[in-house]
Amino acid sequence: MEFFTILLSGLLGIFSPVGFVVDRVAEQAIRNQLDSVETLAVRVDNTPNYQLAKGKVDRVRIAGRGLYPIEGIRIDTLELETDAIEVDPSSLRQGQPELEKPLNAGIRLVLTQADLNRALQSPQVTEQLRDLSLNFFDSPEQLERYDFVNPEIEFLDQNRLRFQVALQPQQSATQIVIAAETGIQIDRGRQLQLVEPIATIDGRPLPSQFVNLLISGISQQFDLANLEERGITARVLNWEVTQEELNLAAFVQIDPRVMP
Repeated sequence: MEFFTILLSGLLGIFSPVGFVVDRVAEQAIRNQLDSVETLAVRVDNTPNYQLAKGKVDRVRIAGRGLYPIEGIRIDTLELETDAIEVDPSSLRQGQPELEKPLNAGIRLVLTQADLNRALQSPQVTEQLRDLSLNFFDSPEQLERYDFVNPEIEFLDQNRLRFQVALQPQQSATQIVIAAETGIQIDRGRQLQLVEPIATIDGRPLPSQFVNLLISGISQQFDLANLEERGITARVLNWEVTQEELNLAAFVQIDPRVMP
């Protein structure tokens, strides 16, 4: 969800100190918040135009392909449409616009299998994998003795995924291959639920207690309710996995009264 915080910063950047905005300026403000972008189009609706000087915009629509929030992590497709945006006029005059009321947006994301596999090689994702893998080890120090090798994800039919990674002891060439296959549902629009998970180590099924520990850790990590203390309410409206891509539609509300 850090990506949506980046987008918020970009959206606030469309408000200029002199009180006018054009689509090109809005597009550049969002590009400045990303590592890189392949294609991006931004449409700002505002009638009458002088509303912007009062910190108001009717709607912002964004369509992008090949967005990189950070280096090595690519979002294939982004479509975003906001409700009206209101910024505190006094903060606008100071050149540091702040939301005056909650910002609501509908979002559609497409992630491809190829992009996710490239992202799995990034240091940021590898560190997340380490955090989840603590369920298999007695202590963080024990985990540090291993390197993660060749993490890979595969999209399957019926909203199922298969993930595999090898753990290689730093003092040995022998690898331990961990594989997991599971269906995915979103409970109450906010919490990831694993359906009929199967996990193996070197081809041998894992005991159910280890599988349950893994499920618990993943569900806690991917619960959108964790964002609410930061002023972000997010709900998944639609989730679909095909053999080539993952499609996600969501609603996001950012409340400035709660944000730190």
